[in-house]
Amino acid sequence: MDSPMCLVKNADGELCVEPEAIDYLMGLKQKVVVVSVVGLYRTGKSYLMNKLAQKRSGFALGATIQSKTKGIWMWCVPHPEKTDHTLVLLDTEGLGDVEKGDSKNDAWIFSLAILLSSTLVYNSRGTIDNDAVEKLQYVNELTEMIKVKSSTVDEEEGEGSQFAQFFPNFVWTVRDFTLQLEIDGRVITPDQYLENSLQLKKGYGKKMNDYNLPRECIRNFFPSRKCFVFPSPTTPDNMHRLDSMDEAELSGSFREVADTFCRFIFQESRMKTVIGGHTLTGEMLGHLVTTYVETIAKGNVPCLENAVMAMAKIENQAAVDEGLAVYQKGMEDVKALFPVDINQLSENHLRSETQATKAFMKRSFKDDNGEFLKALVEAISNHTADLFKQNKDASEKKCKALLENLSAQMDQGMKEGTYATPGGYELYCNHHDNIVAQYRAEPNKGVRAEEVLEQFLKDKSAESNSILQADKKLTEKEKQIQAEKKKTAELEQEKAAFREQQAEMKHRIENNRISQEKYLKEMKEKIEEERKQQQQEFNRTLERRMQEQKDLLEKGHKEKADLMRQEIEEIKRNNQLERDASTQNQKALLDECNTLKCSKAKQDDSCTLL
Repeated sequence: MDSPMCLVKNADGELCVEPEAIDYLMGLKQKVVVVSVVGLYRTGKSYLMNKLAQKRSGFALGATIQSKTKGIWMWCVPHPEKTDHTLVLLDTEGLGDVEKGDSKNDAWIFSLAILLSSTLVYNSRGTIDNDAVEKLQYVNELTEMIKVKSSTVDEEEGEGSQFAQFFPNFVWTVRDFTLQLEIDGRVITPDQYLENSLQLKKGYGKKMNDYNLPRECIRNFFPSRKCFVFPSPTTPDNMHRLDSMDEAELSGSFREVADTFCRFIFQESRMKTVIGGHTLTGEMLGHLVTTYVETIAKGNVPCLENAVMAMAKIENQAAVDEGLAVYQKGMEDVKALFPVDINQLSENHLRSETQATKAFMKRSFKDDNGEFLKALVEAISNHTADLFKQNKDASEKKCKALLENLSAQMDQGMKEGTYATPGGYELYCNHHDNIVAQYRAEPNKGVRAEEVLEQFLKDKSAESNSILQADKKLTEKEKQIQAEKKKTAELEQEKAAFREQQAEMKHRIENNRISQEKYLKEMKEKIEEERKQQQQEFNRTLERRMQEQKDLLEKGHKEKADLMRQEIEEIKRNNQLERDASTQNQKALLDECNTLKCSKAKQDDSCTLL
């Protein structure tokens, strides 16, 4: 992407997606790292985004008091350090724009930035004082602007604590910072400066509650926090031409912090994930953006769980389509060779099916009841049945054409009366046997070779018998012997045709058995992979909450630390309940697959016996 484009348009307080930007995301198959920047208008957010894009210009900068960015703008660039990943930069409309005067609209912009990003950069100017924290008022409203679960049971209790599990890492950048990083004469780091600014005060009452609330929200919702303090990049007189200034003209200390900031974002910002720990591609991000913005436009509250389930349905259907396409492409080469024998067809089928399943498993997620895997199995099964029929038809056509060509001379002899003479039956049998021998010697006849030959012999039976009975050279005894010999040959051919059919059936049964075992194996591996992702996600959240509890205890906030302990226990209980429910669902799914496998095996055995 050469330059940024508008992703979410904000027109007269109404949010809507820009189709061109969504189309771009839909074509982006790489995993994405999403970095959003939010903050008060005219605080230099766009400069940071251009810096992360490693471009001098791109996102609109401005030196006037008017906000330059409206809605949410997107710039997709190759990730500087993660191969085959895309860095998606989201520059948001400045909060608190006096020309707009709509705090509700600001809150939705802020909420969208949180929902879409893996790292959220909050940009402010001056210092992190009480005024700066209070201007981050939108954090206080997040529980009203975002839902984690669709269920309304115990919605408020515990929902706020769940946010930390799914929210982005939080980076506070302070621009034009002029203070010394010291507390009581002790030099501190920017991170310590941020944590000190977020310390809670002891006491009760409205004033104390108003002071602590935004700090508690930041601490609870964003357990992973980082801070960078930027000195002024240049003199006030030069600020109006910041976008056109050469890097060398900027303050050395400013450039040093900017470089450190960029390195941190490049190295520490994780890939965008959703509930369950599944990483997103640009295409999946496009689905998320559309779902969230449409939900807000309808006046509803965005729900992470609902959005992920909606995205999962779309993505899983795409995974089915992709898996089927992989199978179809894998069978193209062997299809071009029809007719082929059953071994060659089966080998290609199993290999293509394996590739198709892997493609599906790689793309699908949260297919909890196996609905989409079953859809893929059925689609492949239908296509396989069609291919087997095409191969049979091609074999029948080739074999019939071959026999017609080989028997043409004999048919001509019948018309000319060549065999209507004494000794004609022996001549007929010689020609007949020669046709069969030449037919058998012909390679690559396919799966219906014996069946077509059986039908050919049956069709010639009356003709052969009439010649036999009319041959005056043969005695009645000799005619009887020849008739018995012919009948035995026909029975042998009937058995050969039956064996041919049985061989094909056995291959189909074996293919089904291998396929079922393969699907079960792949499903178990996928379930285990998703379980590990969920557990890693939970472990990160738990570790952060326990660190938060430890910090509260060290600062003497025993009551809040005790509440945090209760919250941690609740998180553990909820996690265990979710794991138990997930285990039950997975067991039921695997049991269902085993049942279907046994049922299919019984059906196949019945077909074999028949």
